Amino acid sequence: MLVSSEALAGIALVELGLVIVPGPNMIYLVSRSVTQGRRAGLTSLAGVGVGFLAYLLAATAGLATLFALVPEIYVTLKLAGAAYLLWLAWGALRPGGSSAFTPEALTPDRPRKLFGMGLLTCILNPKIAILYISLLPQFVDPARGHVGTQSLLLGLTQLAVGVIMNAVFVITAGSVATFFTRRPLWSRIHRYLTGTALAAFAIKLATDRAQPVAAP
Repeated sequence: MLVSSEALAGIALVELGLVIVPGPNMIYLVSRSVTQGRRAGLTSLAGVGVGFLAYLLAATAGLATLFALVPEIYVTLKLAGAAYLLWLAWGALRPGGSSAFTPEALTPDRPRKLFGMGLLTCILNPKIAILYISLLPQFVDPARGHVGTQSLLLGLTQLAVGVIMNAVFVITAGSVATFFTRRPLWSRIHRYLTGTALAAFAIKLATDRAQPVAAP
């Protein structure tokens, strides 16, 4: 087998952990689903999925190799991503902060714009870039050969987990948002847990000395 079951399970678990930590994608999808309906949320999610795929294709085309050859760029991006995650953590932990399930008021958009906004939100999300550039290569085993194919299979596993979990959030967004609105204490607990998880991931990311794996 080109990719070990341990590697597939590992990248799936990492993505599961990342997707439940609210970021731009989840906040936008939840807000869109609550204010315009599930169909609008799922249309936006389709754009997010294409954004995931664009990053994956760029990574398998040699983006990881570029960062392995120019580690300064890799370190700069990694630290920028960590700083961004810390900013999100502060937004959740600061007094008066809000939960990802406290939706923003959004004006209704047509399907084409919903798809485009979902795509743009994903493309501009540094957490996705960090995933493919920093984390994904750690599950690649050069001894198995075909590093690019391994990266593609691992990335498709990540993409499937990410899209499925985000679809669950889109479908249940209204019910969850109502739950938190009626129970402020649980909303605060969720917010604090989210902020703590974001801060912990940012610190781990900033202090991780692992380097990208260059394709042979």
